[in-house]
Amino acid sequence: MARPIVAIVGRPNVGKSTLFNKLIGKRLSIVEDTPGVTRDRIYSECEWRDKKFMLVDTGGIEPKSDDVILKQMAVQAQVAIETADAVILVTDMSDGVTATDKEVATMLLKSGKPTVLCVNKCDRVGEPPMEFYEFYNLSLGDPIRVSSVHGHGTGDLLDEVFKVMPEIPDDDYDNEYIKVAVVGKPNVGKSSLVNKIAGETRVIVSDIAGTTRDAVDTVVENEAGKFVFIDTAGIRRKSKVLENIERYSVLRAHMAVDRCDVCCILIDATVGFTEQDSKIAGYAHEQGKACIIVVNKWDAVEDKTDRTMNEMKKELEVAFSFMSYVPFIFISAKTGQRINKLYDKIKYVYEQNSMRISTGVLNDLLAYVTARVQPPSDKGKRLKIYYMTQASTKPPTFVTFVNKADLFHFSYRRYIENQIRESFGLEGTPIRLIVRERDTKDTK
Repeated sequence: MARPIVAIVGRPNVGKSTLFNKLIGKRLSIVEDTPGVTRDRIYSECEWRDKKFMLVDTGGIEPKSDDVILKQMAVQAQVAIETADAVILVTDMSDGVTATDKEVATMLLKSGKPTVLCVNKCDRVGEPPMEFYEFYNLSLGDPIRVSSVHGHGTGDLLDEVFKVMPEIPDDDYDNEYIKVAVVGKPNVGKSSLVNKIAGETRVIVSDIAGTTRDAVDTVVENEAGKFVFIDTAGIRRKSKVLENIERYSVLRAHMAVDRCDVCCILIDATVGFTEQDSKIAGYAHEQGKACIIVVNKWDAVEDKTDRTMNEMKKELEVAFSFMSYVPFIFISAKTGQRINKLYDKIKYVYEQNSMRISTGVLNDLLAYVTARVQPPSDKGKRLKIYYMTQASTKPPTFVTFVNKADLFHFSYRRYIENQIRESFGLEGTPIRLIVRERDTKDTK
């Protein structure tokens, strides 16, 4: 499901970052009384009434400032407004309506984005002071009183946001479609691969890194099955994300990973593994997605021998040792080499990610592996694993009930995970192993 994006904007030092931190429930944005502390967009998942959305904090807008940094911050905020589904304009009760507030409100009215007016720093409870009604002059509807420091009014604010926010439709793909996110660094051939699969030019292909700005869906039906390929903007190192709109492209790429079933992580065969590849793969791993390492541009590798592919595969297995379950496939998006095999690999890892194992079979395996290697002990106290059950799929998640969780050492946990993989496959998917203590009295 595509998550809506809500941007928090306003002039400097009105409490945007404090409000952002309060809404997401953690201190992510830097909060300081110095104007201009938040220079770039910061985003985090937020949830209200069982609905999740992405909340974006922006730097303060000073439309007429000659300061270079403030000008850049204004551009960043403008990008946030253009790409958001709804906007929260934050103003300051103690300052009243300023000329900058009016300019920002005019900018929002021209943009046509659904906007909620937040009057911050209303720290006193009871009837609002007469100065509060001045904010109606901004023509953005009923202002909402909020104290971002104390949290007063934040629930009313989010209620109003959901009232004005346009309905974001769920993915209207039925369960027969496998959603595949094509991710990777810029210029590794993501758009070329999607175009080759689609058989037509659906997205711009260029040697210039960063051509794709947003996630693009391509529906493909063939003899292999039904797929939705999501081409995403390249994810590059934060220090390299210099262009204003590109930061938002990274956010969209991460959100594409969130909504996909299978992640195809593209690597340039002519460049090999880079640190950024591991970060992209790590994000997909953390989200519990089925993954495939797709080594593209294999046709461009010079002086290949019959050993070149195996040698590169061994190097990549070492580089991706933190996700040793992931399969590799070597393709050429330009020539179409092995793309037909990619469909089968996608279907296979999707099935592995969706696999469910019965409790009886799991506990037969548990009895075998604990007899083979005894659970660890500490100071005369031995770990007892009472039973194991599968709690969910995508990724396969297993819950083990034990007498003392702190005795379940990392090495033994890894041993259990390896035995599960050896017995049931689960190639291409991470697995989760949750350990819960169970009182010994409950086992009698």
